Amino acid sequence: MLKQSSFAILISAFLSVAFISKQPVIPENSIYGTVTEKNSNKQIPSVKLSLFRHDTLVQNIISDHNGQYCFKNVRTGTYKITIAATGYFSKTLATVSFKVKKLQVDLQLEGGLKLKDENIVSVHETEDNSKGWRCLPPSENFVQYVAPLLKESKRRSCDKSTNYLKEFNTENYNKIDDNEFKEASKNPLSTFSIDVDKASYSNIRRHIMQGQLPPADAVRIEEMINYFTYKYPQPKNEQPFSITTQYLACAWNSKHNLIHVGIQGKEIKTDYMPANNLVFLLDVSGSMEDANKLPLLKSGLRLLIDQMRPQDKIAIVVYAGAAGVVLPSTSGKEKGKIIEALDNLYAGGSTDGGAGILLAYKTAKESFMAEGNNRIILATDGDFNVGLSSDGELIRLIETQREAGVFLTVLGFGTGNYKDSKMEQLADKGNGNYAYIDNILEAKKTLVKEMGGTLLTIAKDVKIQVEFNPSKVKAYRLVGYENRLLNNEDFNDDKKDAGELGSGHTVTAIYEIIPADSDELSASVDSLKYQKNSPPSKSYGNEVMTIKFRYKEPKVSVSKLIINILSDKKIAIGSVSEDARFSCAVAEFGMLLRESKFSGLADYKHIIAMAKAAKGQDEDGYRSEFIKLVEMAELLNQK
Repeated sequence: MLKQSSFAILISAFLSVAFISKQPVIPENSIYGTVTEKNSNKQIPSVKLSLFRHDTLVQNIISDHNGQYCFKNVRTGTYKITIAATGYFSKTLATVSFKVKKLQVDLQLEGGLKLKDENIVSVHETEDNSKGWRCLPPSENFVQYVAPLLKESKRRSCDKSTNYLKEFNTENYNKIDDNEFKEASKNPLSTFSIDVDKASYSNIRRHIMQGQLPPADAVRIEEMINYFTYKYPQPKNEQPFSITTQYLACAWNSKHNLIHVGIQGKEIKTDYMPANNLVFLLDVSGSMEDANKLPLLKSGLRLLIDQMRPQDKIAIVVYAGAAGVVLPSTSGKEKGKIIEALDNLYAGGSTDGGAGILLAYKTAKESFMAEGNNRIILATDGDFNVGLSSDGELIRLIETQREAGVFLTVLGFGTGNYKDSKMEQLADKGNGNYAYIDNILEAKKTLVKEMGGTLLTIAKDVKIQVEFNPSKVKAYRLVGYENRLLNNEDFNDDKKDAGELGSGHTVTAIYEIIPADSDELSASVDSLKYQKNSPPSKSYGNEVMTIKFRYKEPKVSVSKLIINILSDKKIAIGSVSEDARFSCAVAEFGMLLRESKFSGLADYKHIIAMAKAAKGQDEDGYRSEFIKLVEMAELLNQK
């Protein structure tokens, strides 16, 4: 018995010695310490810590399993440290003065909201990620607190009755109400801003490819139409764009007509483009860790970096719990250095998008090219949650910065927490464009094939105003562009912001018309008592409408005016251009997806037949892909 007891003591002593944690050796010129939980003093492993000096990122590190960290090779100076961990509030130490050889800074984080659900999702990933999540009973040893923001976790929950895996969906879209018919005699003017955004179409594609129809408010018909390239004629004079109009029979309502307006931006070859001063503003918060977010973003930007010339410059600014400069403005000839900085990024922490935007504009201004193209490329899922985060705050911030001559391109990524409404408004107010990147081919389309249109603005604040002739038009409605409508007075107001046109961009607008001789009833108002309702002069009898365009050159604040007139020469739908017919098929599909009350006789089979007949050469296969999407949507609609 004594021998056994002695043996047990010996083994216990051996194990105690064997498992005593070795204290790490701290080298000179280091900032080090331990990260613990505020309430329990438990050590927190896998904490992301970032060291900044003068807003420039110096180092990124992760704490070890004992919560210990160490920034090495630190020079004398004043620093900022940001700390972020899933399940805890992010934290920033604004002033850390380093004057000695070694500085110990122990850190504490506060946990997020207590979990009230009866089940907790265990982060237990296997090779098959879809089966690598399982529901467990609550365990204080597993997770005591949930991140205050769901975006920092894998947004999963379990159904109590079936243990069925569900995904939290917090995607956000602005409500869209279809444009109504306007009586031409009472409301002869229609005014709107152009829209070159294409995000809605690729987002719709993502929904359909995932086996579901998109939410109605995710469908912006003008962005669906403008996703495709049309062969409108190039401008022949000094104007930055050409204008093509066609008057045709309506594809979805035989009693109506359509007016098709096509704008073609002047195409500038890459060799003749001015130098680019680009700032990549990249969201590296915890919600960006999924494969279709930061990894896809990095792959897409590599394609763009490969197109850069020696005269081009790129800087990289990142934001999570705080913002920092990862790469100062660097020549395009140093592609290896730029790609190395990009490859070193990883996701973690909360999302202070407002701080990132401010720092990106500051960085762009510091490298401003008076004769060049100055642009920020913001890549994010839009889920801002700390600092300036509301739509109103961010829009006001963008509006104050855009006057500096720096344009903004917004690239959206991801699913589940995607904030479409926020990103569309940021691009709109930032004199820029907005695309949704759902795969690497879309990244190539946006950043390589259409690089000129994405990066180089040839006309800004482009507005359209149409005056309809009541002797030819009883009523009209603009198909799409619901969130681009302007007051009639805004057309002549050069202070009023509007859309930008990029090199080679095409923009299409479609009006649906009720002819003047129709007996169809449309919404109207009573005759006005104090106004004269004079019929138009007979000399204008053959004119359907007058269409006006206002635009500014990129570096000019005074607009120019172009005026076109459309005569009453209607063409049968089968005789119009392939581009007009295909865009009408896209518009019809959009109305079906929106379940629009104006869809008339719109039908999936009719859309497919019309699109096939108007597919044309389709060198890149985008129109063929559209046809497949319509076929898939038809099947999904039958469920």
